[in-house]
Amino acid sequence: MIDQGWDPNPNASMSLHADAYTKDEWFAADEQQIIARSWQWLCHVETLREPGNYTTDTVAGMPIVAVRNSDGTLGAFYNVCKHRAHELLTGSGTTRNIVCPYHAWTYDLGGQLTGARHTSHLEDFATGSICLDSVRIEEFGGFVFVNLDPNATPLAEASGDLGAEIAHWAPDVADLTFAHRLSYEIKSNWKNVVDNFLECYHCHVAHKDFVSLVDMDTYKVTTHGIYSSHMAEAGKSANSAYDVSEATVTDHAVWWLWPTSAMMRYPGRSSFIILNIIPAGPDLTYETYDFFLETPEPNEAELESIRYLDQVLQVEDIDLVESVQRGMSTPAFTQGRIVNDPNGSGLSEHALHHFHGLVLDAYARMNTEPTGDRT
Repeated sequence: MIDQGWDPNPNASMSLHADAYTKDEWFAADEQQIIARSWQWLCHVETLREPGNYTTDTVAGMPIVAVRNSDGTLGAFYNVCKHRAHELLTGSGTTRNIVCPYHAWTYDLGGQLTGARHTSHLEDFATGSICLDSVRIEEFGGFVFVNLDPNATPLAEASGDLGAEIAHWAPDVADLTFAHRLSYEIKSNWKNVVDNFLECYHCHVAHKDFVSLVDMDTYKVTTHGIYSSHMAEAGKSANSAYDVSEATVTDHAVWWLWPTSAMMRYPGRSSFIILNIIPAGPDLTYETYDFFLETPEPNEAELESIRYLDQVLQVEDIDLVESVQRGMSTPAFTQGRIVNDPNGSGLSEHALHHFHGLVLDAYARMNTEPTGDRT
């Protein structure tokens, strides 16, 4: 069984089996049981702030479009025309209505079909009976999230105190503006990427500059229902990562939200970074880092911090997780021991263990287990 060796007590637990990271069957389970049934980050609220604003994306392989309606409400739909299944909108922008570029079927911003060329003579056909299939959407913490599961618990409810934590540590997050994006292709399973993000047990070994930026003696990791927080004092003295001499934010505040979103406030000017982890295959993951700053143009210190993340920290982490993926694909590894600090320090893997428990809970909702697992 895939949960063999995992224990609710992190002091007595093994990690997930390697099959969960390497087998096609388990990646399919990830898409169906996790990604398609969880809240996925879409964009900052500024992208959909005004009526007619829209943006498109893909979630668990499904095309979706989100739009701000004329009455100010947010809506999201499968980005699929009800006539012949053509994609309706691409990218982001502003529109008064949704017009399919294939046959010009036209929908209002609420997804209702309002016009279909040359259909007045058709029998049993009424535009008023046709509407785009909706997708759950929610504004949360200054951002917009979507969920393909129509029965999903609202994010504000499911996430407990996360919204309040973000509001406390980053009260201006909704007022920040997009400034920069970094994109990566990683030859690793998405769960290895999350595992690496959730523990700093490796930081002193692999991230020499990072541990000069962050006071690891103050590093505290706390797990909650569907998120974990990673807090430390930072940016209060010279370091080898980037210049913080004029920093107005001197804390390292990071949150991971099940299953693929991370929100970060690094030392410097007021800012917020969103890491979006995008599963693409058993051994392929895409990442985007979106930087939201006080101004659309980063200042010199921010450019330096972006260069550090891009050219140093990400290079180190990608090398790590790609090596782990290669190792998991050999007969030499099945699973490893969780290293836990009961005090919740950064030198602990309890947040990784918490993530594995959520993964196993999702797998348990399947009627049958995929074949090919190690037993």
